[in-house]
Amino acid sequence: MEYEVLRKFADTWGLLFLVSVFLFVIAWVFRPGSKKLYEDQSNILFRNEKKD
Repeated sequence: MEYEVLRKFADTWGLLFLVSVFLFVIAWVFRPGSKKLYEDQSNILFRNEKKD
């Protein structure tokens, strides 16, 4: 009986929790003002490259 209760809890609230975490991460990445930060981080590998 205990397994069924835990499974029902995980099916409903676990799914809701994971969907909310996913939506929070998406909102955090696409928040206003973050474009400059991510462009700067994407160019880290090329900062010390010599230009000929």
